Amino acid sequence: MCMTCPKGGGGAGSRVSSSNVRLPSIIALCCLLQLALLAQAYARSDDASDDSVREYVADPDIPNGKELEEMGARIGRIFLDKENVFDTSREDEDRFLYRLANRWHMLTRDSVIRQQLLFREGDLYSERLLAESARILRRNDYLYTAVVEPLQYADRTVDVVVRTRDLWTLMPGISVSRSGGENKSRVSLSESNLLGRGARIRLSYMDDVDRESTNFEFSDANLGHSWLSFYAGLSDSSDGGTARLRAEKPFYALNTPRSWGLELLDDAREDRLYDLGEEIAEYKHESDFYTAFGGWSAGLTNGWVRRWTAGIVYDNQKFSEVPHPEPDLLTVVPEDRRLLYPYIGLEILEDRYTTTANRDQIGRTEDFNLGSQLRATLGYASESFGSDRDSLIYSLSASRGYGDINRKAVILSAGASGRIDDGSSANSELGIGARYYNQITAKRLFFMTLDAHLGHNLDLDNPLEIGGDVGLRGYPLRYQSGDASMLFTIEQRYFTDWYPFRLARVGGAVFADVGRTWGDNPVQGSSLGWLRDIGFGLRLGPTRGGASEVVHLDIAFPLDGDPSIDKVQILLESKGSF
Repeated sequence: MCMTCPKGGGGAGSRVSSSNVRLPSIIALCCLLQLALLAQAYARSDDASDDSVREYVADPDIPNGKELEEMGARIGRIFLDKENVFDTSREDEDRFLYRLANRWHMLTRDSVIRQQLLFREGDLYSERLLAESARILRRNDYLYTAVVEPLQYADRTVDVVVRTRDLWTLMPGISVSRSGGENKSRVSLSESNLLGRGARIRLSYMDDVDRESTNFEFSDANLGHSWLSFYAGLSDSSDGGTARLRAEKPFYALNTPRSWGLELLDDAREDRLYDLGEEIAEYKHESDFYTAFGGWSAGLTNGWVRRWTAGIVYDNQKFSEVPHPEPDLLTVVPEDRRLLYPYIGLEILEDRYTTTANRDQIGRTEDFNLGSQLRATLGYASESFGSDRDSLIYSLSASRGYGDINRKAVILSAGASGRIDDGSSANSELGIGARYYNQITAKRLFFMTLDAHLGHNLDLDNPLEIGGDVGLRGYPLRYQSGDASMLFTIEQRYFTDWYPFRLARVGGAVFADVGRTWGDNPVQGSSLGWLRDIGFGLRLGPTRGGASEVVHLDIAFPLDGDPSIDKVQILLESKGSF
């Protein structure tokens, strides 16, 4: 893919460059592509154990969920109605390429879907468990949608059908995106439903404003048909590398009584500080982060869940000068931190989940929890146990929704985090946020969002920044820095019936952004006060691949800022929401 865009306000300066990762990346991608195609061919021949896909029509006279519960109905048979990527029974999807895609795609295996259901044959019928099972299935990147509903009822026994539609998951790609006046390119190959078993593998080469990197990732949210989540990732970058390993059995459902997990992270990179979108200073950053934890809960009681967690963390952050500094950049070195501490955490969750569509996605079922949610952790690091200081480490977050998400609703959130080092506040941050949804018509949605943060004695490697990469779309990335920030956005979102080639749904937006930073800039950069922009954009919501990503093409016009930035900013990128 080739794209020419006007250059934003200044570049990100020069950075360490390495072309020797490109050839191995391309060779490895080709090899992985061949292996993936062979695996798909093998998987198709090994799929005889799965049930055949049939259509099941629900009985229109079946009692509703509350009535079934009151009658003490039990789950009878559980049917799977699995739809392939394309529905070739439709005339507009009965095309050669679509039939070929279905042939080469392996449907998610029955065992993978059944393992994620919270009920089994013979259990008492629970409308809540059916809805929660559907939510769990919809979280998967390899499913476009999932519906779980009663099918037939007789003799106090209710049959249930699980309806799913797969996404195309073998995704080779070459992409170029633009955000904040900077380009990012990526060559990748990923398979997010390996052998139909729900595992994900990805190899990619990426070149962005910070670094060039070759990355390998493997993950499985249900390893070995269990609730064990596993992730392994390796990255070789032009300025360092990363190795991460994570294994976790999470609180996967409201009634889950236990959880545990561990994570190991080693990371080395060169980080930079920015002003007006330009690199100003640089430093080398090495991280060692290890944690292990366990959790327990009494499950759902009267609509509420309370979960406790206890664990231990080793967090070692080392900073130094870069080996080969750029002559036009300042050299800054943040203070090293070594913290070893136990912690305890509490999560309180209210069960007020609901579903909607055309909010943050296009034409997809979306899950919102408008109930109260609270998370808090508290840890203590001591010099006598290997830390470089006595420190109290804390974090707190809360959110709640008001109104009806299918009409008008606002979701409020707040959070605080930081440390108390040897009696003094350090890296303290207080944040508030709000998202407002107002359904004007079936095809029009008015949306507003507000994010404000206040920091105190922030670590030098943790500045508060705003720019084109975080929602101020008319400006270069990391345009302003400080110890306080605010960003306000309004959007008029449009959802159309246009469905070109039945591959992606189309929407659009007209928007305005206002934001600024206050206070100390870590490199004493200039403050330009309030920054505003207006613009419009196109949205594409892929329906056959790409998980829950939405493709953005925005044209933004900055109304303030320094004279060097272009008067028109073009942004092309994929995001997780509208």
